[in-house]
Amino acid sequence: MQSEIEGVVIRPLKRFTDSRGWLIEVLREDELPGEFVPAMGYISLTHPGVARGPHEHRHQTDGFAFLSGAFEVTLWENRADKPRLKECYRLGEENPAFVTVPPGVVHAYRNVGETDATVLNFPDRLYAGWGKKEPVDEIRHEEIDSEFQL
Repeated sequence: MQSEIEGVVIRPLKRFTDSRGWLIEVLREDELPGEFVPAMGYISLTHPGVARGPHEHRHQTDGFAFLSGAFEVTLWENRADKPRLKECYRLGEENPAFVTVPPGVVHAYRNVGETDATVLNFPDRLYAGWGKKEPVDEIRHEEIDSEFQL
């Protein structure tokens, strides 16, 4: 998969399966794009039919690993000096991928499956800064009327 949005990288993930189950290498330093260095990691569970986002960051790059369930991932370019592009991808258990989203790119995902599903998140900034004492770097778009909404 190749994104047309500058700075967005979608790297398919390979599942190694044997009699014990499966293993996926989620991130490797030698496969991370450019200057992206995760500062923290967390997991989120999303119920069927529920969306997270859309939002963007001023400074933060997000790294998402879609490994389970079925997600519709929507990205749109919101940087003033870039062409307005919107892209949608189906990612998850049948199409695992690691997605890197740079600042200024609005992103959202919706669980389109029938069961709860999880996403691993690896931003390159600490949520609310060191000691959780800084403003959160997030611009919410849920209420904004936009041709690029989910």
